[in-house]
Amino acid sequence: MPSRQKSGKDQAAGAQVVPSKDMAPLPKNFGPVFFQNQFRTKIDRPTKENYPDVKGKCAIVTGSNTGLGFESARQLLSLGLSHLVMDAAATKLQAANSSAKIEVWHLDMESYDSILSFVHKCQDNLSHIDIIILNAGLAPTKFAIVPATGHETAIQVNHISTVLLTVLFLPVLRSKSIGQNPPRLTVVNSVMSQLCQFPNKNKRPILPSFDDTTVTPWDAEERYGVSKLLCQLFVVRLAEIVKSGDVIINMVDPGLTKGTALSRDAKGVTAVAAKLFFSIAGRPVDKGAATYVDAVLGHGEESHGCFLMNCKIAPLACWFYTDGKVLMDLIWTETLQELSFAGVEQIVSSMQSQERKWPVPVRN
Repeated sequence: MPSRQKSGKDQAAGAQVVPSKDMAPLPKNFGPVFFQNQFRTKIDRPTKENYPDVKGKCAIVTGSNTGLGFESARQLLSLGLSHLVMDAAATKLQAANSSAKIEVWHLDMESYDSILSFVHKCQDNLSHIDIIILNAGLAPTKFAIVPATGHETAIQVNHISTVLLTVLFLPVLRSKSIGQNPPRLTVVNSVMSQLCQFPNKNKRPILPSFDDTTVTPWDAEERYGVSKLLCQLFVVRLAEIVKSGDVIINMVDPGLTKGTALSRDAKGVTAVAAKLFFSIAGRPVDKGAATYVDAVLGHGEESHGCFLMNCKIAPLACWFYTDGKVLMDLIWTETLQELSFAGVEQIVSSMQSQERKWPVPVRN
């Protein structure tokens, strides 16, 4: 029988915790790691006995209409969460906590205006924010460009828009934090970032190279992995600037999980093959969602800037240890330039000061 998976609290209570960036990389042969993760690792459902009391706390969960987002929201409510803000209607959630206040606010991750409006609404209408889980993401099977931005869909949603939402929320979280513990912001990432080949890593500039299939040929699995890699490298650099005492930022991999809408665009034979693979190797959705809850409740400042896998701090993608300095500088600079309309560079700089509030910009 596999041993019980240690929680973040168990991990922190033992030997000194090594940050993700200081760990040895995962082995190049990922097969044994995948087998261990999916078939020999026990993930416990969160209980009130295992996690801190969340009564009185407010959480925001994006991508919450189905799958992991929906289930993680339900688990937080079952632990006693008092106020939930989500981006899709989910009337069934009220049954998990009849006394909780649940609000549904629209968020379109392909629209900068929608992202700005969502953060503005949180800033204007919430007295405090304790937890944010940025779960919204996609794995498109076909190449497509977001008309409003000109970027390929996976790169837009999984990296650029997720970074925008992350940065915009930082001063809001800091200004609205209450109590002794800093607020938590968890970005859902993926160990697939370990497996991408990144054939265009030497292209300059790099972000536009994803938007043209004559420059970077389309491969759905590759694109999903590299979109998560870009975001991971950006978040690692961001966490080096933002103080963990203001906002704890970490990333979580839920593992291969069945019952989600991630592969919703798959058709025909591809859809049948994906469904079969997920049914055999995938975790139940409640176990995958439990990793989200653990990321925001089971870990403290030791997880700042770290990648969590199986409810433990784990190594970053292999690219960090080989090309990390060059890639992080490049991705950091280009992403800040792309999002300059929202003043993200100034917002990041403001997080280094003692200023407790930075107004969210309005896009003209």
